[in-house]
Amino acid sequence: MSLLTKIGQALARYLEKPSVSAIQPATCKPELLAATIRMGDVILVDGSSRVSTAIKYLTQSTWSHTAMCIKDDSQSAQPDCNNIMLIEADVIEGVRIIPLAYYAHLHTRICRPMGINKAEVERAISFARAQVGHQYDMKHIFDLMRYLIQTPPVPSSWRRKMISLGSGDPTRAICSSLIAQTFQSIRYPILPDVAFEKTQLPYCQHRYDEVLHIRHHSLYVPKDFDISPYFNIIKPTLNDQFDHHKLPWSQYQQP
Repeated sequence: MSLLTKIGQALARYLEKPSVSAIQPATCKPELLAATIRMGDVILVDGSSRVSTAIKYLTQSTWSHTAMCIKDDSQSAQPDCNNIMLIEADVIEGVRIIPLAYYAHLHTRICRPMGINKAEVERAISFARAQVGHQYDMKHIFDLMRYLIQTPPVPSSWRRKMISLGSGDPTRAICSSLIAQTFQSIRYPILPDVAFEKTQLPYCQHRYDEVLHIRHHSLYVPKDFDISPYFNIIKPTLNDQFDHHKLPWSQYQQP
């Protein structure tokens, strides 16, 4: 193991420790989360580690981490977060498979790709599974460390470029690039660049067509799945025949 790798792993262990900011509690019960999530869904996490703080600052978003559901528990009478599997790129362990229970106590959001068929979901999951064992991109760790030593006054328009970090090594990944690559493997859009190109039709020389360009996977951040027009936001509480009349309000009213 090289000295640079050892330093990177030491930094990763430091960055994975909780920051001073308070943890945002889960907004739904674990059993509702387990009953709602499906294979192919992307789950966004509002993390509380030091590295999460840096990512949320640079992306100006609540979400600091992404994972993908590769096994649900929808056939069970009582779905359990321990029986639902996610794939993610972890700072220390690299690309791994973990149960949903790992994040059930945190603030999360389910983003569901729309119009995708079962065969496409299975191909995407097969691609993601093939990445298991790949290491987290330590170049990304060194880059993020700069923003924790001293948070710079970076204009918001520059922050996306600053988060497109890493070495570009295909055997290494960060959380959002792993999920972006997975969907790009089946040519499913996330948040492509939109350009207007002059039509190739000879009789319409003054016409311009809207054309989508695939963005490089390193340019994606967790919030892109939230704002993507191709992913639906699924809220477990509303999926369970929500009735606001049944909420357990305190007997003591605030003045």
